[in-house]
Amino acid sequence: MRRILPFVLGLAALVATGMPAAAVEPGYVLGADDTITVQVYGQADAGVTTRIKSDGTIVMPLIGTIKAEGQTQLELAETIKQKLIKGGFFKDPLVNVEVGSYVSKTVNVAGKVATPGVFPLDKQYTVLEILLKSGWIREQGAGYVFLRRAKGGEEIKLDAEQLVRGDPDKNLVLKPGDTLFVPDAETFYISGQVGHPGTFPILRDMSVRQALALAGGVTAAGSERKVALIRGGGKEVPAKLDDRVQKGDVYIVKERLF
Repeated sequence: MRRILPFVLGLAALVATGMPAAAVEPGYVLGADDTITVQVYGQADAGVTTRIKSDGTIVMPLIGTIKAEGQTQLELAETIKQKLIKGGFFKDPLVNVEVGSYVSKTVNVAGKVATPGVFPLDKQYTVLEILLKSGWIREQGAGYVFLRRAKGGEEIKLDAEQLVRGDPDKNLVLKPGDTLFVPDAETFYISGQVGHPGTFPILRDMSVRQALALAGGVTAAGSERKVALIRGGGKEVPAKLDDRVQKGDVYIVKERLF
């Protein structure tokens, strides 16, 4: 994930100025199981805090059952106001609707992120914004994320660097029920005469030379000219420093000859 860190430093500016232009939504559309509070100012007994039922309705004092599902907060407030006026209860009531819990419209975030879980779509969010809300990709995570659409089941692979750069073709708007999944990073293994032998994530377009640097560099007892490669369970062969590292590669830095 080191390849992403330089870009993360500019996230605040990108979120403010670099997000793709998207159609402005009228507001959160209420759905079943959302919890709402309806206030009629100056008339405490006329309001209610309730959960929207599975059939999309709520029950209000004075005016009874009202269809809430499919309306925004403002639209529902206006619907309630007109019913109160039509019923002769108030002349011009001031009605407000607040959402207590967003349940009907959520996205799922799983895999190698800081805080996986279910996130409410209380407004329009892009992939980048939800990844930021989840604490971003962990160091052990891949440099890409899979977006699985709830509608149709389409799976889209999105490059993390392109998301950070604000690429409008990649930073897609999420829909209810979508899932974001960050898999484990692809890795390679390096041993022998390096500062920090072990398993490391493969960075984008990583060369063998960069892999040696990531592992702490070649020690005084080792030699860049004596790096062996085992790939795909095959035989040990000399590694070329400018070649690209591949998933599962094993590198062995051997001692120099004095």
